[in-house]
Amino acid sequence: MAGISVTLEGDNIQLAFQKGEQSTAVVMDPHAARSLVKAVGQLLAAIGESSEEGEDAPEELVDVTSQTIDVGMDEHGMAVVALQAGMMPPFLLRLKDDEARHIATSLLEILNSPRDVRVSHGDH
Repeated sequence: MAGISVTLEGDNIQLAFQKGEQSTAVVMDPHAARSLVKAVGQLLAAIGESSEEGEDAPEELVDVTSQTIDVGMDEHGMAVVALQAGMMPPFLLRLKDDEARHIATSLLEILNSPRDVRVSHGDH
């Protein structure tokens, strides 16, 4: 049986395979890694392989490509974030006060932590 390991190489992901004495490693940027996950999921679905009991299917991630992210309030005083993600049309995200506070607090915690801590937690 082949051994597979996944590790971080700086801002990239290394996928290494080893079978017997032979080994191969591939380093991918995050976009390529997401594409690989999606492709493998589609192949597994095509051969009728379902995820194991209790195992979550990979989430579809959307890259935010907006050059500007606008933050403001709507006519009801709710916090609003306006942006565009991937190929989707621009959209507004309305947040309740507790949701907006949670996002603001979480972002401040991330920004106030040293870069090496952020990388060790998957950039979250």
